[in-house]
Amino acid sequence: MRVAVIGGGIAGVSAAYELARSGVEFVLYEASGRLGGIVETVRRDGFVVECGPDSWVTEKPWARELAIELGLEDQIIPSNDEWRKTYIVRGGELVAMPDGMRMMVPTQWEPLLSSPLFSEEARQAYRREPERAEELKSAASEADESVASFVRRHFGDEVTDTVGAPLLAGVFGGDVDQLSVRAVMPAFFKMEREHGSLITALQKNSRGSESASVFTTLKSGLQTLIDKMVAALPEASVRLHETVTEVAKRGAEWHVLASNRGQFDAVIVAIPADVTRRLLSPLDPAFDELLAMDASSAIVVALAFAPETAKSLRIPRGFGFLVPQSAGQPGSPSLLACTFVDQKFTHRAPEGGVLLRAFFGGAAAPLLLDASDDEVIALATRQLVALLGPLPESSFTVVRRWPRSLPQYAVGHLERMARLEERVRSFPGLHLIGNAYYGVGLPDLVRQGREAARRAVTPSPLS
Repeated sequence: MRVAVIGGGIAGVSAAYELARSGVEFVLYEASGRLGGIVETVRRDGFVVECGPDSWVTEKPWARELAIELGLEDQIIPSNDEWRKTYIVRGGELVAMPDGMRMMVPTQWEPLLSSPLFSEEARQAYRREPERAEELKSAASEADESVASFVRRHFGDEVTDTVGAPLLAGVFGGDVDQLSVRAVMPAFFKMEREHGSLITALQKNSRGSESASVFTTLKSGLQTLIDKMVAALPEASVRLHETVTEVAKRGAEWHVLASNRGQFDAVIVAIPADVTRRLLSPLDPAFDELLAMDASSAIVVALAFAPETAKSLRIPRGFGFLVPQSAGQPGSPSLLACTFVDQKFTHRAPEGGVLLRAFFGGAAAPLLLDASDDEVIALATRQLVALLGPLPESSFTVVRRWPRSLPQYAVGHLERMARLEERVRSFPGLHLIGNAYYGVGLPDLVRQGREAARRAVTPSPLS
């Protein structure tokens, strides 16, 4: 048995790690000079700076399980949820979201009804939503719809624009009028069908429950997860700076062309959808349509302030803030969000230090992909100063650009994935994984990679 893994992001590395554990011969092709994709950690002067994702959602178990398996249990740390507060930019100021919110849905009434974030009209929309349970339940359909349409039906325009849109943009960098509610918010989609009212469903489920911290990360940074997996891979099986230019099926064999041609029994493709599309379209024209999907870019700007300079900062207590598109600065690419990293997690800054991570995404990111680091830092700093007050000179900065890194799960995404799976099944030995398909978070990508590796070494009934 011999398997090709194309792409060395966390999904591809997870697949290679699982193959190595199983004693299966494989080759991991990665076009760049490093493994991990957007998972990258910079450690400097006592700061731990994540260049891509900073954590995983605790309720999804697969990343934690992998970390424990790799001997990293003592590295696992929860988010500081006693500090968990998210702010929304409104009128040039930071306004706190009410406590007890799960996305845009309240689990407690008092914080919501006393919050200055919403008008009386929006509060009334919240009050009426449980009363409309039967109406909402009877109107529920198995048909997909946009996130914006779904949230508006429950809570109206103001809640959608003020909270729903910036929250989802912060995760997907996308447009809530285009994103699929079934793919992006499956739990809420299910709640509507079972209860009608999202508020009733969440308040019922939250009674008496002790929730773990929302986010989890590693003390030394998420790249440790990559490094530990890579250490378990045979060195000869990893091919960096190897761009795969052709994948062909010849009888029972798969042929993969990079700097040379290799023959394999199975191929796991773990690269972005647009690159996968170019590779697989010659196999079947259907891939050209099924893999055509939009993706947005992201730019991360981290600013580290050493303890001696951070004393003048007055960062509000919380995890960070989100910027609704309507609150951006006219004529200038606007920040999407900012994380107060040293408050969200311990072990991210030296005692007394401050670490901020600002994000440009959506429509703003393409305008800045070709800008210099100095230009990006200056723009981010100006917008942060407008919201947080004067900032001292940072000890150091980190800028990372992630072009087309966030695939957009448009309305009809799950139906498209079902059709894609059907086409893939007609090519025994072919497996597609990555954030373009079933989840963008680290746990989903770890799960996809390991499951694909297990399927690759299990003979298909069609082969």
